[in-house]
Amino acid sequence: MNIYLRELRANLKSLLIWSTIMIVIIFMMMSEFEAYYNNPEMMSILDAMPESLMKAFSFSGVNITTLSGFLSMASIYFYLMLTVFASLLGNSIISKEERDKTAEFLMTMPISRPHMLTAKIFAAITYNLILNLITFGTVLIASLKYDPDSEFLKFSLLMMSAVFLLQLVFSSMGMLFASVLKNPRKSGTIAIVVLLIMYVFSIAVSLSDSIEFIKFASPYTYFEPNYLLVNDRLNNLNIILSAGFILTGVIVTYTFYPKRDLQI
Repeated sequence: MNIYLRELRANLKSLLIWSTIMIVIIFMMMSEFEAYYNNPEMMSILDAMPESLMKAFSFSGVNITTLSGFLSMASIYFYLMLTVFASLLGNSIISKEERDKTAEFLMTMPISRPHMLTAKIFAAITYNLILNLITFGTVLIASLKYDPDSEFLKFSLLMMSAVFLLQLVFSSMGMLFASVLKNPRKSGTIAIVVLLIMYVFSIAVSLSDSIEFIKFASPYTYFEPNYLLVNDRLNNLNIILSAGFILTGVIVTYTFYPKRDLQI
């Protein structure tokens, strides 16, 4: 049996559910944009909001009456939803054999654990990419009624590229926890708790310059939508830091998973 195809089939339902959720959210979001589109009064409402709140939710310095500005403001949906999916997928694709009591069947197959692990990792990458592309495509389709320009298309592509890097970061972290922790049921919860803590860190950093030194501890600070919108590029240092997170997760997974005693 091809492990890669087996993992794609096993996680197809989850992909379909998350894809449907993202499609619904995006169309709801873009329908809300109709109230902002070329409406300067909405900017005056935002100007009255506290600066700290504007920074925490990426409103600061953004013209939300334009497609690019509104997408930047609404990026929290993409960053959080797709990374939660990635973390759960990375964790589940490693831990589900023990959780669902199918490890004994899988271990009888004439393949090594590292080979099995490689197939699982490629399946996780595939589904992360598919959900990312579905999200990107839906954003473009939903924005057609507002005549998107080249700036919006470029920003959308740049933001979704950043989100894909974050998906790989949190998928690798999910795999890491599933490989290191003995309890497969708790590892997924811990992976999500760590994700949420990192997201809170990113908000805290945006609110206070005195704790800016901790920003490297949270991948969410690496690709802030405002930075992408203004600078029109990904930060090379942050790409390297993301790669470091991903490599750490993969190396730890390959180190611990082949050696662990599976619960069957």
